[in-house]
Amino acid sequence: MAKHLYETFQPSHYDLYLDIDRGKKTIVGKTTVIGKALEPQIALNQKYLKIESVTVDGADVPFTVDDANEKFDITLPAAGETTLTIAYSTSLTDSMMGIYPSYYTVDGQKKELIGTQFESTAARQAFPGVDEPEAKATFDVAIKFDEKPEDLIIANMPEKKVENGVHYFDTTMRMSTYLIAFAFGDMQKKLTKTKSGVEIGVFATKAHQPKELDFALDIAKRAIEFYEDFYQTPYPLPHSYQLGLPDFSAGAMENWGLVTYREAAILIDPDNTSLSVKQYVATVITHELAHQWFGDLVTMKWWDDLWLNESFANMMEYLSVDALQPDWRIWELYQIAEVPSALQRDATDGVQSVHVSVEDPADIDSVFDGAIVYAKGSRMLVMVRALLGDDKLRKGLKAYFDAHKFGNAKGADLWQALGDASGLDVGAIMNSWLEQPGYPVVSAKVVNGKLTLSQKQFFIGEGKDVGRQWQIPLESNYAAAPQIMKDKEIVLGDYADLRAKEGKPFRLNVGNNSHFIVKYDDALLADILKDADQLDPTTKLQLIQDTRLQAEAGVTTYAAVVPLLKRFKDSKSNIVNTAIYQAARQLRKFVAPDSAEEKQLKAFYNQLSAEQYARLGLTEKAGESVDDQLTRNWILGAAGYAENSDAIAQEHKLFQQHADDVASLPASARPAILANETEHFSSTQLADQLLDAYRTAVDPSVKSALAQALPASDDEAVLKQIIALYKDPDTIKPQDLRSWYRGVLANPKGEQLAWDWLRDNWEWLNETVGGDMEFTTYITVTAGVFRTQQRLDEFKAFFEPKIDVPGLGREIKMDTSVITSRVALIQSQQATVNQAVADALK
Repeated sequence: MAKHLYETFQPSHYDLYLDIDRGKKTIVGKTTVIGKALEPQIALNQKYLKIESVTVDGADVPFTVDDANEKFDITLPAAGETTLTIAYSTSLTDSMMGIYPSYYTVDGQKKELIGTQFESTAARQAFPGVDEPEAKATFDVAIKFDEKPEDLIIANMPEKKVENGVHYFDTTMRMSTYLIAFAFGDMQKKLTKTKSGVEIGVFATKAHQPKELDFALDIAKRAIEFYEDFYQTPYPLPHSYQLGLPDFSAGAMENWGLVTYREAAILIDPDNTSLSVKQYVATVITHELAHQWFGDLVTMKWWDDLWLNESFANMMEYLSVDALQPDWRIWELYQIAEVPSALQRDATDGVQSVHVSVEDPADIDSVFDGAIVYAKGSRMLVMVRALLGDDKLRKGLKAYFDAHKFGNAKGADLWQALGDASGLDVGAIMNSWLEQPGYPVVSAKVVNGKLTLSQKQFFIGEGKDVGRQWQIPLESNYAAAPQIMKDKEIVLGDYADLRAKEGKPFRLNVGNNSHFIVKYDDALLADILKDADQLDPTTKLQLIQDTRLQAEAGVTTYAAVVPLLKRFKDSKSNIVNTAIYQAARQLRKFVAPDSAEEKQLKAFYNQLSAEQYARLGLTEKAGESVDDQLTRNWILGAAGYAENSDAIAQEHKLFQQHADDVASLPASARPAILANETEHFSSTQLADQLLDAYRTAVDPSVKSALAQALPASDDEAVLKQIIALYKDPDTIKPQDLRSWYRGVLANPKGEQLAWDWLRDNWEWLNETVGGDMEFTTYITVTAGVFRTQQRLDEFKAFFEPKIDVPGLGREIKMDTSVITSRVALIQSQQATVNQAVADALK
């Protein structure tokens, strides 16, 4: 393992001075760092910095810059307590990393807002230091810039004074370098205070209406109050500011006291926003504010424990929103968003474990695998919560914060605290999930009259079974089943006796909180399905989900999924409808565009959706249920694919009524209405009109709907027009490019165009967004669309030569496997699946 810089030099305090000139894009800096040198030869991190001088106690000392390893080596007069002063210069970046400008337009005038993004290893692009999570220190930040009268500047801590144009901020708490943040420019703000006196602020550019800040201000205030109570640990800073940045590569970033967001993740038009967008924004804000304790107050020791930050915040975002808005039933969103993502990704051989060793800075970004570190990791913690209950969970968390606040921790420290609080050996249970990739399928069958359970690793595609075992919280509805299944196989007893005693069908993973799927034998499954209509929504979701995953793996076929979709099609539950249409979407891979089989599949979509469309209509009704609000977009999308003539005509009519102002379209139906227009009424004139609307739209949800709709056009000329804009940041910002690329790629008429563009422009893409943690997802979304042997061959030809590029190798190998298994699946199941669809129509 590479030596960490913290092993030779341990900073305790930084004085950071930055003089930033927006016009010239220059930064002149001076950093004074006090720390303990454990030996005379030390090193500090730097990236793209021009080091002018290094002094110790006023005297120059020799240094050597090592750009390849993002550091500079320093020879000190002696080990011990040391004060270093480094003078340097650098530039503002345009990579959305380090200190960089965000661009936006107000009243036709182009402006910029300076902000920061330092996670995971970009603080070293702004100032020299030990840029490692364990190297916590206090910071005094002083910033001078080419200030204009309308400018505002904010940072992690409150401003204490301004002298000679320099803004000085209060000393921070002891914290990691990657959490330092500041921003300046022409901003608007809204402020409030929590019950305990913490100032809550929401900041944005003046391109937005002031009312767009209100929702975030309310959620942030109530979230801080909730966490102070739940964690039984006060929020330790004077303020909690939330800032929407026009250019931002991630969704949001938990900088301590100054959280930064994509505008789409924080700003809402309260008069015309769908419930699903409100849920998204609320969960992003509560995720980042959960981090203020779990990640900021207590930080992982090294990036291999990134899951400790992200998995926990991913669970807490749902737990907190459920407390703040119980009417939303937000845990249902967890079941249809996080759970399928984790189950799909984690079934591919070669996937990373939640806890994964990592050293190279380029590889650190690749560890941010949303399906594993966020979704699977949070499922582990949901399992722990189900085992412990909230009282013991809170008791353990309070002990964890008390023991490690302002310091660092490892996963074992959390398990120890939760184990002490609960009396359970939490570490032993969780390490089987944390340290090894994948998850089990538990087979439940009656063997010689005995109800028998067995576990083995579940794979989609080729997978090498190396005998992994898990400690599985079974969550059964039969008392004979143990709380934890540790063995490969267990026998629960005589099935007939158990069935008579319990008086209900045998079930596992009730509530769907544990990270495994179930394969019931035919008799057990028939027993469950006998009264299928009486099943609760989560059980229906699981039946569709587990059958679909087993079909992906070839354990069963998608032909077994089709009757389940038909059986549950009239459900009024959003999670059941989501499961239906997520599964129905997978059926599309078995048909060629414009073929007889696709025509048949569209008829099946109509069978699934026609009555629901007639029931729900295009727009929300007063007093409508949460389920109906959330289901509508699925039904409209299905009706569109089904070519439901009434839906097409009604959506077209509604579009024409709002054509001059697409932002005024009803928010819950807006994405479907715009997609309907581009798919069925496409023209270059319409494309020009919608692109103009996209360029001038201020509401992020309007921009998102347009970005989804335009690439769905059935006109190749329009798709070429869109691709020609991929490099035009005034139309498509680099942060949004991936979704535009995927949109055209997923359109059969655009697949070749988009794939050609990616291969022709890979170097440009690498230069433009290669430094950010989302870069590898261009590979992921490409693999998500490809389904033929020809595309597999092309994918391998293009990406395999890049397999040794830091940060790309694991993704290329995994995605090659994903496409390979999909091609094999289609070849083996195509005929039976299309026959099942034909049978369903009879």
